[in-house]
Formats: sequence, structure tokens, C-alpha cells
Amino acid sequence: MSTIMTPEELKARKRRNVWIAVAVGAFVLLVFAITLAKLQAGVLERPL
Repeated sequence: MSTIMTPEELKARKRRNVWIAVAVGAFVLLVFAITLAKLQAGVLERPL
């Protein structure tokens, strides 16, 4: 029992999936940048 999608629906689905991928990628980069910033702060505070 599968539904047939129109070309417009397929195009909309692909566009939506691309934006979801961009959002997930941006979130991963944000977490990575925050982690690096916190690690750098810890490195600067330790004694030599």
C-alpha cells in the first residue's frame, strides 16, 4: 500500500531534506566549536 508522489512532492521532500541536513550540520559545527573553545580555556589555565 504505497502512495505515488507527484514530482512537486518529491521536489519539496528533497528540498526539505537538504535543509534538515544543513541544520544538523550547523548544530554539529556549533557543538564542535564550543567544545574547542572550552578545551582552549582549560589549556590556558593550567600551570606550565
